[in-house]
Amino acid sequence: MVREVLEKCGIATGLIGTIETVIGEEHIPSRNTTPESYKIHEYFRRMADSGCKCVVMEVSSQALKLDRTAGINFDIGVFTNLEPDHIGPNEHESFEDYLRCKGLLFRQCRTGIVNSDSEHAKEVLEGHTCDIETYGLNEGAGLRAGNISYIHNGGNFSTTYDVSGAAGLHVELTLPGLFSVYNSLCAIAVTKHFAVSDGLLLKALYEVKVEGRVEPVKVSDDFIVMIDYAHNAMSLESLLSTLKEYDPKRIVTVFGCGGDRSKDRRFEMGEISGKMADLTVITSDNPRSEEPEDIMNDIETGIQRTDGKYIKIADRAEAVRYAVSSGQPGDIIVIAGKGHEDYQEIKGVKYHMKDRELVEAALK
Repeated sequence: MVREVLEKCGIATGLIGTIETVIGEEHIPSRNTTPESYKIHEYFRRMADSGCKCVVMEVSSQALKLDRTAGINFDIGVFTNLEPDHIGPNEHESFEDYLRCKGLLFRQCRTGIVNSDSEHAKEVLEGHTCDIETYGLNEGAGLRAGNISYIHNGGNFSTTYDVSGAAGLHVELTLPGLFSVYNSLCAIAVTKHFAVSDGLLLKALYEVKVEGRVEPVKVSDDFIVMIDYAHNAMSLESLLSTLKEYDPKRIVTVFGCGGDRSKDRRFEMGEISGKMADLTVITSDNPRSEEPEDIMNDIETGIQRTDGKYIKIADRAEAVRYAVSSGQPGDIIVIAGKGHEDYQEIKGVKYHMKDRELVEAALK
């Protein structure tokens, strides 16, 4: 979102992250969230040569631990939130080590921008050497969001809020949920360090969409279709609870689960969808070496723990077509699990498949 907003404000911006590196029109798939040090500097050089004025990059705890970003003096370092993750023999020995490594970023940047609503904000800043700015919903935040409204009108939804403190703005987003408020508030905090007018910033925030992340696809004036990467129970539950705040007539989910992965994920996602959605369309994701029907049966086992309605359609294109063609006024249809991915992996072969294209084909 930060990169998209800066670009829309006329600031040529490169990207280094989990999905890809973007240099001008060139898109390079990522192997690591943060590449090896020599690769980072090669990308920086190429970005500078192509006219980029700025780069937005994800700096992972692993990269900080392994000194991949050593010697880089970041103008701005950002901390959004933190949950226990990446703890194990090949990553971090403990949550404390994970937290400590995250905090190293704030010893090599000029300004730290921090979500002060995070319970770990103070810990991650221990030993920091930079100026600190904060954003959040709490009274002590330097940039605060308030008067948040969730609006659902047929085939559209929006989120609005007021910004106070370091800036006074009324923001409207075409993205849902509190997490979008936090992300956009962070983007405002970053963009305030550039000579950008409020009008241009607000227009950029209204237009911003992130591929495969609560990405709306316009299909009708009566109901909403969105694509999201949610591919485990926690992310699906977070997404569906967010969408319920928009008071839809029905929530319809379309998803499968990846093969050669934990069966528990399938049971859990099925159970969450059965509890929270009005209709679940069970389909195929990346079956890999497994049979799609076996994976779908596991999801069905989870749904059968609930009273949720469901249908099984193994062909993902057909499943999307079914959901879109049976959309009713006031519905929100969620196509989950693949997000930005443009392939389906079957028996070791990756075939081109993109959920957005499946929706467009269904419309035709």
